[in-house]
Amino acid sequence: MRFWDASAIVPLLMTETTTKALQRLAAEDPAMLVWWATEVECASAIARLEREGALDPPAVIEAFDRLKRLADGWHEVDSSDSIREAAVRFLRASDSSSRRAPARRRIRRRRTATIITRTGHARRPPCCRRSEGRLRFD
Repeated sequence: MRFWDASAIVPLLMTETTTKALQRLAAEDPAMLVWWATEVECASAIARLEREGALDPPAVIEAFDRLKRLADGWHEVDSSDSIREAAVRFLRASDSSSRRAPARRRIRRRRTATIITRTGHARRPPCCRRSEGRLRFD
């Protein structure tokens, strides 16, 4: 199961430069984990592109239809203080400097969910673990 950021979902709704790569990732593991406001973020992106004239009316309708189909099947993470704190810990652990490399390797081995970003790069948050077949957030 992968955690999908809204910036990675938008290219699944309309054709962008990263669409094909993200479609491959979605096909490899169709179970999508998103946060509770992902649908709103995606709708905001579609509406912005419509206002800017980057999408014509049929493309807007198709994008919203695709969003609805995806949203019907994904799993949402509700907001909570523990999720927010875990996200902050994850961001602090995501330092790319070489002095943190051993810690990142240890974290990578413990991860069970994957975050997918617009660039198609996958990474798993250390705050997630699988227990009894369900994702748990520390």
